[in-house]
Amino acid sequence: MEKTFFTLIEGYQLFREKYAIGDNSIMRYLSQNGQQPQAMVVACCDSRVDPALILQCDPGDLFVTRNVANIVPPFEKDDRHHGTSAALEFGICFLKVQHLILLGHSQCGGIQALFNEAPLEQDDFISNWVSIIKKSKKNAQDIDELSKRALNASYENCLTFPWIKERVENKTLSIHLWFFDIKKGKIFVYSPSSQQYEPLSEQHPSI
Repeated sequence: MEKTFFTLIEGYQLFREKYAIGDNSIMRYLSQNGQQPQAMVVACCDSRVDPALILQCDPGDLFVTRNVANIVPPFEKDDRHHGTSAALEFGICFLKVQHLILLGHSQCGGIQALFNEAPLEQDDFISNWVSIIKKSKKNAQDIDELSKRALNASYENCLTFPWIKERVENKTLSIHLWFFDIKKGKIFVYSPSSQQYEPLSEQHPSI
């Protein structure tokens, strides 16, 4: 068995010991009481950017959906398949989360595909998907700047969902734009007042 796969099995055993064994285990509690997360995260598929790990959360703390480049598409009610939109609907309308975090990051491969616009070796879906935030590319100086602009575009797309817009206006839902710098291991938060991304602190403004 290759070392990497063996490490996964070891990790599973550690998970069992920490969360699943004993009458008072977290997993037993969640099974009996269901999930009640207060926050939802839209994150990238990138293996370096795991929201639960970055935020040191336990099972049940976060409702997470991940896609290439952490994009929120616009509201489109049709007969096509909308995985991210379905996750948003479940988290916001059924779980009634109070915080929606859009988590972008540095060195994003999906954003790089949009920034470079070079033909990909395999491209059945990627270019079409990231084209959702294509308008953000105008005059962007680098990939990370484009990633931050994409977060703002995803925020605007959030407000095209009537049940998101209603909750934001009623102040029952706060939307946060976060950018994770992989090299620094640091989160930066979009500030509406300065229109800049600033280091995350205990108190930070939401949109």
